[in-house]
Amino acid sequence: MSAKVRLYVDHPLGAGQSVPLDRDQAHYLFGVMRLAVGARVALFNGKDGEWLAEVAEAGKRGGSLTCEEQTRSLQMPPDLWLIFAPIKKARTDFIVEKAAEMGAARIVPVQTEFTNSERIRQDRLQAHAVEAAEQCGGTFVPEVADLVKLNRLLDQWPEGRQLMFCDEAEVGSALRLASAEKGRPWAILIGPEGGFSEAERSRLKALPFAHVVSLGPRVLRADTAAVAAMTVWQQALGDWQ
Repeated sequence: MSAKVRLYVDHPLGAGQSVPLDRDQAHYLFGVMRLAVGARVALFNGKDGEWLAEVAEAGKRGGSLTCEEQTRSLQMPPDLWLIFAPIKKARTDFIVEKAAEMGAARIVPVQTEFTNSERIRQDRLQAHAVEAAEQCGGTFVPEVADLVKLNRLLDQWPEGRQLMFCDEAEVGSALRLASAEKGRPWAILIGPEGGFSEAERSRLKALPFAHVVSLGPRVLRADTAAVAAMTVWQQALGDWQ
């Protein structure tokens, strides 16, 4: 019998492994989804793949599941970071959810000169990434980093990682990603609603690992740009081929 519910758990998974449920998980499974003892649930933890588990105990404040068999092995995404400037709450949530669905390995909110939001709720955004993985069938959950200033991120940039810098001021600049670059660590940078400052553009263009590109003849909203950029990158260098 297949499972109708997928659940992320922060617990090791393996044959015969007992998995305790916290109050929120118990409420969702037994109060909202109306599952009972004997029902099947698909579990994943971002490390051990997906496992089919059976409800062993069901209560209002807790319960437990028992792993039976692995149904999918862990599928790691490409080594791709999505770096973006936070915008309005709902649209920031959208960016995180779509990045998790589309195969980002890490999601990094950055503060630029024109970023409207000076703070984020990292724990809430991480929860959105978990929910996206639950719903889209993913077995991996990307880390959502805390907000960092763009200059600081660039100062600490890891050696060997390439950067696809999406700039609305570069209309007409074609995106050329050679197949030889497939498999290398990459990052995509999306700017804020107000765009990048001239100082930021100058610094980014001078970086040897940065590839400045346009996403077409129209200026895209930040959330649309994130989806468009990931689509282009995944098609050219990711795991969509």
